[in-house]
Amino acid sequence: MNKHNLVEENYFSKENELKYCGSSQIKSFMKCEAEAIAKIQGEWKEEPSKSLLLGSYIDNAISGTLDIFKAKNPQIFKKDGTLKSEYLQAEYALSRINRDKMFMKYISGDHQTIMVGEIANVPIKIKIDSYYEDKAIVDFKYIKNFDSLWNEKLNKKQNFVEFWGYDIQGALYQEIVRQNTGKKIPFFIAAVTKEEEPDFAILSIPNEVLDFKLEEIKEILPRIYNIKNKTVSPIRCEHCNYCKFTKEIKNIIDYRDL
Repeated sequence: MNKHNLVEENYFSKENELKYCGSSQIKSFMKCEAEAIAKIQGEWKEEPSKSLLLGSYIDNAISGTLDIFKAKNPQIFKKDGTLKSEYLQAEYALSRINRDKMFMKYISGDHQTIMVGEIANVPIKIKIDSYYEDKAIVDFKYIKNFDSLWNEKLNKKQNFVEFWGYDIQGALYQEIVRQNTGKKIPFFIAAVTKEEEPDFAILSIPNEVLDFKLEEIKEILPRIYNIKNKTVSPIRCEHCNYCKFTKEIKNIIDYRDL
């Protein structure tokens, strides 16, 4: 097992975000390099989205740390001290998956297991939702539904796994676990929906998909490393909130070119 000093409290510290790359960080750089590095350097901060908070709520419930999460996030409560409706729905989703033996089996491994490794000479960190040594790597997702999503950049519909880059996450996790254990362990997504009556599933991502995504990661990482080390300049997407906030007009645009 590769040695490290990462724990829950310092996993997302500025120092460790600069030192390591993780799946969320990689996907952030793929979206907008300028915004991603600004976040790491503390120059740009966005409040956690409702979806992110909901996902964290269930993650903490599964990990047994919900009381701590509630204490740190008073915004999830109404003025009378009761949970907001979306969190009551999350509670219902939790009660639903608790009735399914197979789902509970997959999310009942070692929670929030941290490992480190290296890909393309870049330090990598991962934190696994549910880890069964030698058997399974499981990531939990609380999603809107199982419908396909429109990818405007690619001009096509995608499965939610591909749309949100969970295949990239799986490839990263599988490779770092392999480096730490010597074994290539299957990656699964345990997903439950936010629908009035939650749907749920255990999804496998085949190794051939993960292998392909790992090669993609190897191509991306050196540039991210160089941006973080200030040897190359980040590219702005000009569409995200950070780019709009820091935008400077340098020329007049013909309205037909918008």
